[in-house]
Amino acid sequence: MSDRVAVVGGGIVGVAVAREILRRRPTAEVTLFEKEDRLAAHQTGRNSGVVHAGLYYQPGSIKAVLCRRGVGLLEQFCSERGIRRIACGKVLVALDEAERGRLGDILERAQANGVPGVRIISAEELHELEPHVRGVAALHSPSTSIVDFAEVTQALAADAAAAGAKILLGHEVVGMRSVGAEVVISARTGGSTAENPFDHVVVCGGLQSDRLAQMAGDKPDPVIMPFRGEYYALKPERRGLVNGLVYPVPDPRYPFLGVHVTPRVDGEVLIGPNAVLALAREGYTWGKVSVPDLAGVARTPAFWRFARQHWRTGVREMYGSLSKRRFVAAARAYVPELRDDDVLPGRAGIRAQAMDPDGGLVDDFRISFRDRIAVLRNAPSPAATSALAIAEHVVTTIENRGN
Repeated sequence: MSDRVAVVGGGIVGVAVAREILRRRPTAEVTLFEKEDRLAAHQTGRNSGVVHAGLYYQPGSIKAVLCRRGVGLLEQFCSERGIRRIACGKVLVALDEAERGRLGDILERAQANGVPGVRIISAEELHELEPHVRGVAALHSPSTSIVDFAEVTQALAADAAAAGAKILLGHEVVGMRSVGAEVVISARTGGSTAENPFDHVVVCGGLQSDRLAQMAGDKPDPVIMPFRGEYYALKPERRGLVNGLVYPVPDPRYPFLGVHVTPRVDGEVLIGPNAVLALAREGYTWGKVSVPDLAGVARTPAFWRFARQHWRTGVREMYGSLSKRRFVAAARAYVPELRDDDVLPGRAGIRAQAMDPDGGLVDDFRISFRDRIAVLRNAPSPAATSALAIAEHVVTTIENRGN
């Protein structure tokens, strides 16, 4: 890899890439551009904080491989830097015999992916782990943990800065063009725009990744669809309803997992998320509307193909968004003692979900390489868990390409 490298995006993956470059090439000149006034402003700082063990992912997929590698690297990093990580464990709770039948396939995937200690437990064993949770059986992953990914990002950024990286906050990349053997980045800050040449560029733009990819000369697909996930939070006196992570058994008919219960390292316990189409790429509430973003969705045939296939799910998710009672009822199926007045409005995040032209959701991580520009086109969950491994993968691929 050549000496001058730009990283676009200050989430956990972008920061990890900047750090990894300097770990391998201490003499490199690395500049990270982040349009917000802080790192981890979007997906990284608004997710549930779960360090995923790799239960669901297709064995051998990039997602599965990098998740398992990423878990080990993340655990080591947290230990070295004194970052709090709690191995609270996770149960996938089967509510009926049909769901119990699906646990076996998930167990096989988890074991193929090398997830330690995972096993199917009975209703009695579930009750011992989670006295307030109801189910006929469950899949137990004792190694699944929680962490504050924004805190991890800040520690990674401190490493990168100490190694010489320039981290430019409030710098929005508005142009990217290849000129000979260089890539010229145009970045806007305040009322001015400056241009700088680089030998390589790595784009980790999350919600803006498809737009940045086109700016770099890549094809428009897959497009990013912003799905907002809304949460409620248990009142402090009711946080004892769960000891660890309580998840539903995934239903392959539906594109999203469904409501679950998630403790966080700060003691908060979240219920959610749902999944509704956001009215802006960075629209964390119903009141945030972007006409250009909505027009982009309306012009995208992939979205309408997706909508025709999953409109019933969309109606159900929107109903849950507008009705607290419906939202809490979904969680009460697993925690019967949960009452409507046990919860308060919580945070919201947006999932940058890539969608192929046929309307299918891109499941695996997807990275494109064009000349001297690498773009993460799809990096949803478990990207935060996998960030250090994604960084290794991207930097190794660039080095092997040798341009």
